[in-house]
Amino acid sequence: MATTRTADRMWAVAVAAGLWGTSALMRDPLSQVLPAPTIVLYEHAIITLLLAPWIVPALRALLRAGPKAVAAMVVVGGGSSVLATTLFTAAFTVGDPITPQVLQKLQPLLGILLAVLLLGERLSPRYVGYALPAVAGTWILAFPDPLDVSVQGAQAAGLALGAALLWASGTVLGRLAGIRMSFMHVTAVRFTLALPVALLLVLGSGSPVLVGPTHLPMLAALAVVPGLLALSLYYWGLSRTPASRATLAELAFPLVSALVGVAVLGAELTWSQWTGAGIILACVTVMALSRSRERPTGVATPVSREPEPS
Repeated sequence: MATTRTADRMWAVAVAAGLWGTSALMRDPLSQVLPAPTIVLYEHAIITLLLAPWIVPALRALLRAGPKAVAAMVVVGGGSSVLATTLFTAAFTVGDPITPQVLQKLQPLLGILLAVLLLGERLSPRYVGYALPAVAGTWILAFPDPLDVSVQGAQAAGLALGAALLWASGTVLGRLAGIRMSFMHVTAVRFTLALPVALLLVLGSGSPVLVGPTHLPMLAALAVVPGLLALSLYYWGLSRTPASRATLAELAFPLVSALVGVAVLGAELTWSQWTGAGIILACVTVMALSRSRERPTGVATPVSREPEPS
């Protein structure tokens, strides 16, 4: 049955995207007083604790899903979850609180490229039409003066893009496990496997394992509000929302990010940076809307011939 406007949950997708945009409210001040690995460790520890009732059933489901799903979830947990969040958090220490979040909108473009590399999907010429303007927009957004590249601006953009690439790879690899496992089981496994990796990262980097009690409320808010709550609400809404409407609803993420950054955190972007952000959002939105109308936008799945009967 087709999803109707009265039955869909576009509002839930918009609320979830808006909650993601509030991440800077907690992540930016925390990154000024705590190392990124410590913040990420507590994020994953709190979420794992909240998902405790689902961990054992989720691990059983993972073992039943087969070795490919296990390998995919190990990479998703260690790389796409821990390392990506660490890079994303570190970007706040060297840049403004808006740019790292807007650059995450590049994940669909990066996901297409990774699908070509990892899943054998075929790249079509339409992809270039979306990718080139998005790359230009990324450059303009990353540097207040696009013709005068600073080391600090390049570092912040590099960290944010690294996070986007790792999260996009998690989406691609997550397909392998998602075919045989429920969303709740995939989520529980992701954070459970990520927790020891986060701890090793803290120990290896010399970051503190223990934090003062004054930091715990903000760490909990970061883990719950733009973390587990937003993720759960997003997938609940996405299950009943057409792709085109979900894409529009997801624009709440950069809009709230910009509002929080400017109005609350005092961030200032130049007119060229706002232009770059607009180019990125326009490219990704047009690409997603085109895909929802079943027009080729970047990848085409290779057609495998069935063996002829003997």
